[in-house]
Amino acid sequence: MGKRIIQQRRGRGTMTYRSPGFRFKGKPKHYNIETSGVVTELVNCPGHSAPLMEVNFLSGEKGLTIAPEGIKVGDEISIGSSAEVKLGNVLKLKDIPEGTLIHNLEIRPGDGGKLVRSSGSFAKVVAKTENSVRIKLPSNSEKIFLPACRAAIGIIAGAGRLERPFLKAGTRFKKMKARNKLYPKVCGISMNAVDHPFGGKCSHIKGRPTLSPRSAPPGRKVGKIAPSRTGKRK
Repeated sequence: MGKRIIQQRRGRGTMTYRSPGFRFKGKPKHYNIETSGVVTELVNCPGHSAPLMEVNFLSGEKGLTIAPEGIKVGDEISIGSSAEVKLGNVLKLKDIPEGTLIHNLEIRPGDGGKLVRSSGSFAKVVAKTENSVRIKLPSNSEKIFLPACRAAIGIIAGAGRLERPFLKAGTRFKKMKARNKLYPKVCGISMNAVDHPFGGKCSHIKGRPTLSPRSAPPGRKVGKIAPSRTGKRK
């Protein structure tokens, strides 16, 4: 009788592979209002690599956004076209000058921010036209956005996170546990036959080819996917 391999087991949706969202503080986003507010608290959320900040708006609402580097409790931030190009403020791309560093960038106007949200990351406004704005992303690739898309000014706090070593496996285990990630990860050929298509036989000895067809089901489609050729190119 067959068994589900790990990739297929993850799709079942039990707590073993489900993100523990009840531990998270909330979803940081841009709010569809033109107002200003005061930063009341800096929040550490296990679901985000960057610190968050809680903002009390003039309307009486409380909001959660990503904290930029240099922000502190008591600072005032603004949202809307009348806001200055200042740390933490949220403006439309058409109102942001070229060369400005931004974060939490919207893909479509009003979606609250989808790109450039991890700690220490930032994007840069490269060029603007009447109908488009070119942004340089952290991957060094450039993408064109609508002028009505919004972004926050500044670099996200928490830079240098990846430069700090874990030193021991227990620390990394707790970090992965906070988001319920599968840990530790080992290569497929070191697994048992029920856990991976490359598993079984002796350790680190492939018992079958690493090529898989495009028609393979999820979980079985591992290794080289329908390659046109393999081996060293001469």
